[in-house]
Amino acid sequence: MNPHVEFDHVTVRYGSHAALKDVSLQVPEKSIYAIIGPANSGKTTLLKCINRTIDFVTQARVEGRVLVDGEDVRRLRNVYELRRRIGMVFPLPVGLPLTVYDNVAYAPRRAGIHDRRQLDELVETCLRQAVLWDEVKDRMQTLGTKLSGGQQQRLTLARALSHRPEILCLDEFSIAIDPVTTMKIEDVLLELKNQMTIVLVTNLVQQAHRLADYTAFFNASELVEAGETEKIFTQPDKKITYDYVTGGFG
Repeated sequence: MNPHVEFDHVTVRYGSHAALKDVSLQVPEKSIYAIIGPANSGKTTLLKCINRTIDFVTQARVEGRVLVDGEDVRRLRNVYELRRRIGMVFPLPVGLPLTVYDNVAYAPRRAGIHDRRQLDELVETCLRQAVLWDEVKDRMQTLGTKLSGGQQQRLTLARALSHRPEILCLDEFSIAIDPVTTMKIEDVLLELKNQMTIVLVTNLVQQAHRLADYTAFFNASELVEAGETEKIFTQPDKKITYDYVTGGFG
């Protein structure tokens, strides 16, 4: 199977500091790929390279290649189209100063969808997938920024899904969400992987074990090992991996 996303000897430096060191990794299509490791091991930097939000970090320098469907993302001229194809949800919610409805409808409208019935169906679908519909269906004209922190995080997820992405990148999506809602979203992600590739950065090791088909363990800016999740958690090649997944450090 051809990889949907491939990192080919990728090094990322912030000034003199190497946030990622010579990382080579393949993410299969329509799978959930978990990225785990202690803080400051390069996990978020890895995600930012996929849709080139790393470009917003002025001191960042990327070496090597990041490929999506075999194309080097740094050679793509239309970065906006790249970001439409790759949804991104960061740990803290970034709500647009728009209504709940318009937060989700914003990207589809920009893509040329203006039929009200079509927009209504898309907004409802995305809010249901983000496990938010029942809480906001009677508050669609409320400003998204007036929702609670956990609700805003789920609104951000709904907005990412409204792009109908090929790849969904999630960076600690559950950090502001209660455990019950987190489990519901995990169930949705298991369904969504039939439609898209999901790359999940998580500090919750057991979340990776529950969800991911494949897992990569990073430490000190380096890829320690990667492979099928069950192997990483039960028969890893490196002792440091075993120590991390069993709670020995982190």
